[in-house]
Amino acid sequence: MQARSEETRTHILEAALRRFANHGYSAASVDDICAEAGVSKGAFYHHFPSKQALFLELLNEWLDTIDAGFEAARKTTVPETLLAFTDTLPGIFAAADGRLPMFLEFWLQASRDEAVWQATVAPYQRYQHYFTALVEQGQAEGSFRAEIDAPSAAKAIVALAVGLLLQGLLTPETDWQKTARVSMEILLHGLMK
Repeated sequence: MQARSEETRTHILEAALRRFANHGYSAASVDDICAEAGVSKGAFYHHFPSKQALFLELLNEWLDTIDAGFEAARKTTVPETLLAFTDTLPGIFAAADGRLPMFLEFWLQASRDEAVWQATVAPYQRYQHYFTALVEQGQAEGSFRAEIDAPSAAKAIVALAVGLLLQGLLTPETDWQKTARVSMEILLHGLMK
């Protein structure tokens, strides 16, 4: 019974991803998602309280992939770790697989709905804290200059990552891994002793 329930949940997630990617978040109705997944609305609402909750689950799955890539990229020093993060970019793009346009549309909608906005900005706040701690670790290990403001440096790292993702959406033919590495080297130049 549990295996069938998980299979139904997976079908709903896959159908939603296709509908959101092909038609946009707003145009994809719960009815459309159910029809594509081959499930009833009751089954949908058994697994997800709303279309918004379903979208957030897709977002969180993608963010989990990013987190796993970050964890796998950890190296001996913070500068080595930040450079290794750039090697995870192809995997992040692959995991996004059609989700980036959907996220852009959802962010626009989120700007009009406080509850959605809070759920959407929470991952960025988490990454802000993560990179602040990483910069502080770099300062403690002696890799980064002590006078660098860690929260500001973290904002620059997050801005670089988000900018690369958005540009990757606009011009996917570019070698974004190489661009990310060069960009991170430039940023590191300003942080290192």
